[in-house]
Amino acid sequence: MSSFPYLTVLTVAPLVGAAGVAFLPKDKPELAKRAAFGWSLLILALTVGLWVQFKPNGERFQFRESYTWIPQWGAKFTFAVDGIALVMIALIALLVPLVVLASWHDADKSKRSVPAYFALLLALESTMIGVFAAQDVFLFYVFFEVMLVPMYFLIGSYGGHQEQYAAVKFFLYSLVGGLFMLAAVVGLWVLGGHTFDWPTLLSADFSVTAERWLFLGFFLAFAIKAPFFPFHTWLPDAGGAAQAGSAALLVGVMDKVGTFGILRYCLPLFPNASKYFAWLGLTLAVVGIIYGALVAIGQQDLKRLVSYTSIAHFGFIGIGIFAFTTQAGTGAVLYMVNHGLATGLLFLVVGMLVSRRGSALVSDFGGAGKLVPVLAGVFFIAGLASLALPGTSPFVSEFLVLIGTFTVNKTVAVIATAGIILAAGYVLWMIQRTTQGTTNPKLLEVKAMSRDLSLREAVVVTPLIALILVLGFYPKPVIDVINPAIKATMTDMHVTDPKATAGTVEAGK
Repeated sequence: MSSFPYLTVLTVAPLVGAAGVAFLPKDKPELAKRAAFGWSLLILALTVGLWVQFKPNGERFQFRESYTWIPQWGAKFTFAVDGIALVMIALIALLVPLVVLASWHDADKSKRSVPAYFALLLALESTMIGVFAAQDVFLFYVFFEVMLVPMYFLIGSYGGHQEQYAAVKFFLYSLVGGLFMLAAVVGLWVLGGHTFDWPTLLSADFSVTAERWLFLGFFLAFAIKAPFFPFHTWLPDAGGAAQAGSAALLVGVMDKVGTFGILRYCLPLFPNASKYFAWLGLTLAVVGIIYGALVAIGQQDLKRLVSYTSIAHFGFIGIGIFAFTTQAGTGAVLYMVNHGLATGLLFLVVGMLVSRRGSALVSDFGGAGKLVPVLAGVFFIAGLASLALPGTSPFVSEFLVLIGTFTVNKTVAVIATAGIILAAGYVLWMIQRTTQGTTNPKLLEVKAMSRDLSLREAVVVTPLIALILVLGFYPKPVIDVINPAIKATMTDMHVTDPKATAGTVEAGK
């Protein structure tokens, strides 16, 4: 195991880069863009090193670092990653440079500072890596709250329609969830032996009542962050108002902190309460699948439509978590990664279409494929990945979740399967209304609609399409990283797989 402090560097380096970019001259925006892109590539290179040195069959938590922070509270800067955290950090490191490239001109027309926009993207990367790498509960809580700040300004200062309303709503919802978590964190410290160390708390003995209340405190915060129905209402507003790149990070990564938190904190630390409230998690997840799909069908704004599809997708992740089987759990984490790839791609392509048309309304398109055929083709691929077409990576995730859930709860699995049918409806209708059919005469008046996919945009979408297709046919490398961590989580909960799902997740191999 390398002694290099990967996790500390990965957490601090983007913040250092953000500070450097923020102080670059405002009259030289291209310099800020290049600096941010170069710095994000450095973070990606470090993450590749972290991935290569991670041993899937080694210790559960690797690259552990711990530094004294607040000794009176027993709080430390403790970082460590298991397979679940590793794949999410890798997703962040991949998406940020692509978002920087995709957002190259997003801040140019804003009255705000262009360097500040790209500095905020790097600051957001720092906080997102920190929240997944933290192994100290208090440190996790700090990152959980601090990462709201850069996203708030990305939405409120650089967003589009009703950006201030959306930013405040996003911040307040998340802040309320954070207050529930803070109460639970304090209770955990008091009842857990005056420590925030995750491995130590794993062996803490809580009363039945205390464990259930602590579970609810964490779960409410994570359900709002995810977001699960009915805590979802901030997401369409935030996703619709944010620039496409910011929205891709918001929905593709930030929201996963909620589902990650349930897997890392609720299930292992409060196993009995998790089983007791499993019905609640499954109910919210199933309702979210159907509700998100039905509402998405009726959306007229492309970015809001994609946001509602994510509510449905998070339902699949939720049932995978609360099915309490290795197969479903591995599928849920794999879905977290694949959703980030597919929805990130979809948001970025929607952003490209919107930047050309000057509108996100579906009615302002129609027949756009005749004018920008390559871009329309990429949009079609992103849509097919979003509806989990076989051969794309989300299909593998969805299949594992449904099979793993069916072995223990047939009713939930069958209802969730209806969401697949609805997904085909809202995705294909979206594509048909925007790129197919008779060309909207107004599109011919928009000069920008004559520009097809540029080289910069091709560089943005190509890695995402490649990963979606490669993982669609060969997900084994990622599953091998995730599976041991999910098995360990099931062991923490003292649950065993039914015979049909016991052992290695063969369906993904």
